[in-house]
Amino acid sequence: MPKTRLRLLSVASLALAALPVLAANPITGTVTNRTNGKPSAGDAVVLIRLAQGMQEATRTTTDAKGHFTLEVPDEGLHLVRVTHDQANYFRPAPAGTQTVDLDVYNAAAKVKGVSTEADVLRIQTDPSGSSLKVVENFFIKNESDPPMTQFSKQPFDFYLPEGAVVEGSAALAPGGMPVQASPVPLADKNHYTFLFPIRPGETRFQVSYHVPYSGKLDVAPRISSKIGTIAIMLPKEIKFTPVPGNPFSSVADEVNAQTFVARNVSPSAQISFTLTGSGQLPRDSQSPDQGSADGASDRPVPATENTMPGKGIDNPLDPEGKRDPWAKYKWWILAALLLLLATAAGILLRKPAAGTASSDENSPDLPGSSRARTLVALKEELFALETERLQGAIAEADYLAQKTALETVLKRVLKRSGAPDATNEAGA
Repeated sequence: MPKTRLRLLSVASLALAALPVLAANPITGTVTNRTNGKPSAGDAVVLIRLAQGMQEATRTTTDAKGHFTLEVPDEGLHLVRVTHDQANYFRPAPAGTQTVDLDVYNAAAKVKGVSTEADVLRIQTDPSGSSLKVVENFFIKNESDPPMTQFSKQPFDFYLPEGAVVEGSAALAPGGMPVQASPVPLADKNHYTFLFPIRPGETRFQVSYHVPYSGKLDVAPRISSKIGTIAIMLPKEIKFTPVPGNPFSSVADEVNAQTFVARNVSPSAQISFTLTGSGQLPRDSQSPDQGSADGASDRPVPATENTMPGKGIDNPLDPEGKRDPWAKYKWWILAALLLLLATAAGILLRKPAAGTASSDENSPDLPGSSRARTLVALKEELFALETERLQGAIAEADYLAQKTALETVLKRVLKRSGAPDATNEAGA
């Protein structure tokens, strides 16, 4: 059956999530330590209920063979969380799930094979021109062998400009879904870390912030480790003036913006620049290009298993210098996808206020827990749809038709629950 029909059928069947199910079967599974290839014994396993905002439902511990059994007190969407070496690993457990297997890894403060592949910034002024608004994305690659997780009190650190005020942030684990993750200030001024494990594969962080702006700003970025690519995207109305010897070079792009890229940047490199003028970036209304795999290998591409999320990155960034490095990342940044989805997840999965719980439960159309399951299912469908569009796996007409159908259902459910309209927030 064509993917479009499958998607539309899934939208039509979302109403079935409103039907309460009285019985719930236990969830069994096995936890495997992929660092040594052995069953992972003694790990804490927790069942998290999403319908009421990330509440712990029950917990257990893996036995000598890595096996566990979780009693499920109610039907609905849950997460299974396993903690190994202080790092957490998650697997979704929709209603009716009976088996969940998870992989974990040994953790260390510093792991060989972890590197910052890219730091990509989207910069523009606000409509008043009094501040610069920045969305910065970090792409962290973990190619450790044997595979290990990097985790400590400072697993990934970075610097923000002087005067930066953080507006939002998100993290995306390999093969996972975006979650809200707040930068933690360190002792050094403007120095932050994400307390988020760097698992094997690719981890992505996004930070949205603004800095005061009077029409001109001298920027002196600080980096804590070598970065494979730094890319800066600006409106054409803003002038980018690098200091002498700056490694940034302008690259051609089909979008109505300007892009500057530096490659293999070390902490000692002189990468200061001055910004003057004001302007806003155009909203993305195009589909991603469908170039060769080396230009898109870091996005989830279904053609080969080893380029899917969590499977690592086979192809280095433009290894022969034939492609624009920006092409590998620009569609994630144009759409500001990670922060958008993490914000939507926070809205959809938040715990209902006491004053609204009873009205949800008394709704004749969608009971509270069923509505939450429906919202989560809709969010997952929207995420999958956006991912397919970014990787060029869906025609624009099909994308628009399916997105309209999903948003129609989402607006209806949000209206009944009294929650903010996530689709309107997404377009803002």
